[in-house]
Amino acid sequence: MIPSGSRSQEIVGELGAEIRHTVTLVDGTLLKALPRITEAMWLTTRTGTEHHAWRLHTQFELDKHVPLRMDLTNGRNSGPSDEKTVLRANLESDRCYVMDRCYVMDRWYAQFTLFNDVYRAGSSYVCRLRDNTAPEVVAERPLSDAALAAGVLSDQLVRLGQSKSPAARPDHPLRLVMVRIEPHEKRSHRKGNTGAGPSDGILRIATNLLAVPAAVIADIYRHRWLIEVFFRFFKHVLGCRHLLSHDPVGLEIQTYWAIIACLLISLTTGRKPTLRTYEMISYYFTGLADEEELLAHLAKLKIHDA
Repeated sequence: MIPSGSRSQEIVGELGAEIRHTVTLVDGTLLKALPRITEAMWLTTRTGTEHHAWRLHTQFELDKHVPLRMDLTNGRNSGPSDEKTVLRANLESDRCYVMDRCYVMDRWYAQFTLFNDVYRAGSSYVCRLRDNTAPEVVAERPLSDAALAAGVLSDQLVRLGQSKSPAARPDHPLRLVMVRIEPHEKRSHRKGNTGAGPSDGILRIATNLLAVPAAVIADIYRHRWLIEVFFRFFKHVLGCRHLLSHDPVGLEIQTYWAIIACLLISLTTGRKPTLRTYEMISYYFTGLADEEELLAHLAKLKIHDA
């Protein structure tokens, strides 16, 4: 019997716990849904446009290139489906959560209480801030040659949210690392929204990692794009770009079993799944390859790594 969506999620968690992790990338991606899925049919964006989709909140382990946890909600980014709400409910200790600026934004206002929640959970964070962030500088930290070579412009101890009540501010020492990047034009795919103008070419990274070199902080955040590569792999290689079910439970089963396959491949081979490995498993289940051929393929992966 195929486990339900909730049991499948538990299996993902159990398998993920077997994989050593330190740096955890967090983000969400939308899975486009057919209008026949009743709940998704009535979702809209803040501009009123239809939003037939489900959001997949993902915690991705950087070193092993596998997801540790995925939570499926509707496509709204508010209430129980809000990215901050989902992350808060699943915080663990001894993690370094790498987040984009959407995790500290509540509509158009900065929300720094998530930093406090991560800190109290016994973890750390590396998070991009908005370009218009106005910190209060407490102290300037010297820049090493490695930091300068990495494009680091400044390394400061700061205070954030000074215009807010004390309960809405970070309640622990906070560091701001500013890194020069190639400016880009901000774009939006929402109808009637032309974007927020060009970037000023400076990446603002907030973190509570006080002892880690600034060059390493910059490098950690630069690796955040790997979760976007995984989302592409998830949709195009694992086949989740097209939903096989019109029922939310069926959608959960498809999603979580794709991740279970991904984790099992990683635990068996010690490598991130590839298109070739996925194809071999598909051939095995459809009868185009036998068990001996599949095991031989997996053995080659282990020999290659050795």
